[in-house]
Amino acid sequence: MSVGLLALLDDVAALAKVAAASLDDIAGQALKAGGKAAGAMIDDAAVTPRYLQGFKPDRELPIVGKIALGSIKNKLIFLLPAALLLSAFLPWLINPLLMIGGAYLCYEGAEKLYEKLAPHQAHHHEEKVAPIATSPEVLEAERVGGAVKTDFILSAEIMAISLAAIPASSIVNQALVLLVVAVGMTVLVYGGVALIVKADDFGLHLARNGRTGFGRGIGRGLVVGTPYFMSALSVIGTAAMIWVGGGIIVHGLAGLGFDMPEHLIADWSHAAELAVPAIGAIVHWLTEAALFGVVGVILGFILIPVVEYIIAPVFGMFSKGKSAA
Repeated sequence: MSVGLLALLDDVAALAKVAAASLDDIAGQALKAGGKAAGAMIDDAAVTPRYLQGFKPDRELPIVGKIALGSIKNKLIFLLPAALLLSAFLPWLINPLLMIGGAYLCYEGAEKLYEKLAPHQAHHHEEKVAPIATSPEVLEAERVGGAVKTDFILSAEIMAISLAAIPASSIVNQALVLLVVAVGMTVLVYGGVALIVKADDFGLHLARNGRTGFGRGIGRGLVVGTPYFMSALSVIGTAAMIWVGGGIIVHGLAGLGFDMPEHLIADWSHAAELAVPAIGAIVHWLTEAALFGVVGVILGFILIPVVEYIIAPVFGMFSKGKSAA
């Protein structure tokens, strides 16, 4: 009897060791895959704060929470199953779908640039493609919806990069690794965004209640500096949409056999790196991002009239037909 019990305990211990090793393996693969997708995660964090501009401070965290909830739904309900199914059965379709998402990012970024360069024409364009918000609640819903759409594309890139970084394994293992990446990335991105948007409130509290002059000085610095930082982050977020979208398009074209733009950008970036070897890696990244941005701006501005005169009217006709039915 005791021998049987000891054998059972040995089996349980062995199973526990296997499970622990499996969990360690999944965590390690998730960390590695997440590292590969870190660039897209940073872009996601840079883009999101611009959707919060113009709202009262008491609405900032609730809006971040809504966007974060939409992000986790994007990843777990739609993108994770889609990534596994497409990878298993239709791998050739992943690249074109990512390119469609990249084109949307280019359009969104170019539209924001259009607002700065020609505000009157941009307002006319907005009226044609989307209804104007009539209340703060409607505006908030529109901003959250826009942020979740943008997150969907950036999350799709994160999931695609992560899936490509996972070693060949069972679909269950892949799903578990992507699950860890999805939850971890969402927490990091939107936790960081929440800290950024509430930095001025923390600074105000510190300036009023700090126990030392140094602490109160840091608080005043946060109060003064956060609005400028948010404005800069909004510009960076718009630029990120454009360069990420352009990068997706360039890499997608290479995947379809048209690799000349990718080779040219790689060669020019490498030449810039060699020209300034002391900070070569930084110069390489800046040059590459700028060239992707040029592609994104060109495509985005091409898409503005396409959306206004073709895509929006077609969707409008479809919506009216659906309502009439």
